[in-house]
Amino acid sequence: MRFNRMLLSTTLVVVALVIQVSVLARLQLPGAVPDLLLLVVLGLAFVYGHMAGAFIGFGAGLLADLAPPADHAAGRYALVLCVIGYLAGLVRPDNGQLKSATGPMLVVVAAAIGSTLLYAGVGALVGDTAARHVGLGSLLFTAAVYDLLLAPFTVPLIMALARRAENDPLSESQSSGGGDIASRWLSSGTGLRIGTQRGGLRVKAARTRAARAGRIKGVKRL
Repeated sequence: MRFNRMLLSTTLVVVALVIQVSVLARLQLPGAVPDLLLLVVLGLAFVYGHMAGAFIGFGAGLLADLAPPADHAAGRYALVLCVIGYLAGLVRPDNGQLKSATGPMLVVVAAAIGSTLLYAGVGALVGDTAARHVGLGSLLFTAAVYDLLLAPFTVPLIMALARRAENDPLSESQSSGGGDIASRWLSSGTGLRIGTQRGGLRVKAARTRAARAGRIKGVKRL
């Protein structure tokens, strides 16, 4: 199962990074750039939890730091996504399944704003003042809007892939055995299996039909 997680996470992160660098970054949209890498980290953290989210976020951020045309210190975005992945894993839905879109969308907006603020804050510590020239308010607004528009098409798909990767042969055999456990649970208190109960019901129904037929024949003879 861990190998499946690593393989899927690495594949999704690499694909998202390629798309973000080669497509999204060249759209020349006003303000921020849609952060597909952030959405991948969020989707995986929603399923795998906070520890896996932190590791995936750190690895994804480090790849983004090293991938051209990176113009900032290595490790800066790795720290940002590590924190975001950890926090997103703490608020993941029960069993990694979405019951409503409201909560995850709020998390996406908070992650977009939080990652932008954290990235700008770390940049200020190392002397990078690019966010001041662009306008931090514009970056926050556009980052939240772009990621919110992109999230419905990416986060549910990523979560579905992550849940499917978790269904390895061992877990499938355990889930198939769950039917036997449920049958034993339903038949508890009687000492009988479900099949025995069904057989008893069939015999009882046959006896009832035979009794009815006997009564009908007796009425006809009278």
